[in-house]
Parts: sequence; structure tokens; C-alpha cells
Amino acid sequence: MDVVHIVENIDNLFHVTSKEIYSSESGITYNADKKVNKIGYCVNLTLETIEQASVHGVELMVTHHDAWDEIYGLREACIEKLAEYGISHYYNHLPLDDCNFGTNDSLLKKLNLEIVKRTHEWEGLYFGRIAECDEEIEFNELVNNMENLLEEPVKFWQFNDKKVKRVGLVCGNGAPTACLKEAVENKCDVYITGECNLYTIQYAQFKGINLIIGSHTFTEIFGIESLALKLNENIKELEVVRLNEKHDEAIFSKKY
Repeated sequence: MDVVHIVENIDNLFHVTSKEIYSSESGITYNADKKVNKIGYCVNLTLETIEQASVHGVELMVTHHDAWDEIYGLREACIEKLAEYGISHYYNHLPLDDCNFGTNDSLLKKLNLEIVKRTHEWEGLYFGRIAECDEEIEFNELVNNMENLLEEPVKFWQFNDKKVKRVGLVCGNGAPTACLKEAVENKCDVYITGECNLYTIQYAQFKGINLIIGSHTFTEIFGIESLALKLNENIKELEVVRLNEKHDEAIFSKKY
């Protein structure tokens, strides 16, 4: 099957294809114009993940992120490498954060938390969630669950002594205090996201809400995995493989 038909199959999984924001937040970065038998999925498009795709004989990479504009020159280098190896690339960003099989919903499902509210609206799509535990649990238990799920150490700050019932989540970059504010206003006991800065920590302390910070990449891996597996279900002849990305050991080597 060619790339265009596979992307049409992906589009049919979403309910926002008529909106301008969908086309601006997803699409084909490079089309090698080759038949696709194997798809490789991961969160980020980088030179390293392209090399992984080449090693695995992948014809189409499906990622959550396109090459970041903030990493100057990366997009051009990636397209050059994709062309060299004859590998096509498709990404789906905000729509995958919003949908019911995407980044946020997939992570919460694996944590056995029940979604009660979609939050953090932008251009009609929602990139955050409020969820609840069936029964209250200790904060340290939730931390351990996160580490076991992500297979990486997480940062955490405990600014209240309550058991956890209500959780706010923004997979990826929920560091801005405006994101945390929405979790505070929804009376969450804990806020989980994939990045933080000084303001995130100080605002959490000021409001007495606990923090769990995984990595941007591995809080979002389950959403792109879910998309790839749906493709595999709908197009039986496609082979799907996960492309390994390194954990950021330099950032997440300590617990606080």
C-alpha cells in the first residue's frame, strides 16, 4: 500500500479532519513514493530514529512529533536522511493528544485511572485530562506505578500529605503554569506531565499540589503506539515495529 492511502486510513480514525488545525498539526513530512510493507513508530523524528528505521527495513515512519523547529537545521537534515534511505515520514501531534486513543487517554488507561474530564483546550482540541482513582492511593504508589510504566525514573515533589484521588495530566510539555493552573482549579491532588521548569515547581508548592514529571518522550509513547496498532488492525498486511529511543539519563538520574 502507498503512503497516501495509509494516511487516508489514519485520517479516518479521527473526527477533526475537516478542521484547519488538523492539517496544520499532522501530515506527511516526506514521501519516498515507495510501497509500504513495514511501519516504524516512535515519538520523535530525529536522525537517530531514522537510522533505527533504516536498520529495521521500515518504509514509513509514523511519529508523534515532526522535527522540532527549535532544533535549528534538524528538519532539513532529517528530510535529507529520509531521502537517502528512501523512507517516508508522517506525524500526528495535537490531534493525537486530543483523541480517545491518543497520548493522554492511553497513559491513563495503563495507570487504571478513569477519565472524568477533557481539559486544556486549544483551537477546539484538548491536550489534557482530569482522571480519578477508583480508590485513594498513596502518592508514592502512584510514583512507583509511573516508573514501572515508563520504565524510567521520574522526578517528583510532594507538596501535600493527602492520598491521591484526583489526577491532572498533560502528556508531553505541560510545564507552563497555565497548564498546571487548570489542574489546580479542578482540585487535583497530583499533576503529571513530561516537562517542568522553576515556575512549575514553585507554583505547585504555592498551591499545595503534588508533581510527577516523567520525560516528554515516554509520557507520550503509548499514544503513538496505539495509533500504529490501529493501523495494524485495519491494514493486515502491514508489519509494525517500535523504534527505540534513548531515555534521558542525564535529566532523570535523580529523584527529588
